[in-house]
Amino acid sequence: MDAGNLSVVSEFVLLGLCHSWTMQVLLLLMFFMLYLIIVFGNIAIIILIITDPHLHSPMYFLLANLSFVDMWLCSVTTPKMITDFVRENKTISFGGCMCQILFVHFFGGGEMVLLVVMAYDRYVAICKPLHYSTIMNLQKCIGLVLTSWTTGFVHAMSQMAVIVQLPFCGPREIDSFFCDIPLVIKLACIDSYNLGILMNADSGVPAMTCFIVLLISYSYILLTIRQSSKAGTSRALSTCTAHITVVVLFFGPCIFIYVWPLSITWVDKFLAVFYSVITPLLNPAIYTLRNKE
Repeated sequence: MDAGNLSVVSEFVLLGLCHSWTMQVLLLLMFFMLYLIIVFGNIAIIILIITDPHLHSPMYFLLANLSFVDMWLCSVTTPKMITDFVRENKTISFGGCMCQILFVHFFGGGEMVLLVVMAYDRYVAICKPLHYSTIMNLQKCIGLVLTSWTTGFVHAMSQMAVIVQLPFCGPREIDSFFCDIPLVIKLACIDSYNLGILMNADSGVPAMTCFIVLLISYSYILLTIRQSSKAGTSRALSTCTAHITVVVLFFGPCIFIYVWPLSITWVDKFLAVFYSVITPLLNPAIYTLRNKE
């Protein structure tokens, strides 16, 4: 297209989850309640870990950070989705759309690395218990958490460096409840097929790599637990089971969205709801209900 024919797109239209008014009211009530549970549940975990001296250990320090990330990952998309249920004009500004993409990948990328760090913590605690306090000291924990945040920032900026340069001039409807890279790229006024593959690989490859590393790590940990005859193995097994459940729930939808070559709208919407709302809801429940402390 000639550059003179290009017009600047100042906003996008989010089509949301459904078009039925009755269903939108039901979804509004449901997601509003879920969002309150997510926010207050994760805040409660953070406050409890900070105030209870018995929980001042590396595992709970990392869990507090996970709760913080989950709370904000959900807050990037869910409030907008809730308000759109009662709005006829379901638009989002170009800047707002870019911010959603930035923070979804910032917190999502950070959580991927944080889950790997939590697996490393369990590896040291179970496989090298005598050296646990030395290896997982406070300075080491802070450094690992900062590494996860830095990785999330680098990942998000690598995505944004490309997406903000794309020309948008035609269709502006996004068939979802928030902006994400695979959907936004399709609206660009260029041949976006190869670029879409590249951008999806930028998210899919790290997700697959972290997922494989986590599977290998927890397989080794579970094998160590099975071969051990020490007391407390049932607790270690319970903790690892909770960690593995969270890993599968988080990485499963991400890998499907960014690695699976075929796009099915209703499946993508369901998976987007799952990793942006359901996973932050289940994480505190899984970790707390399976933990007597």
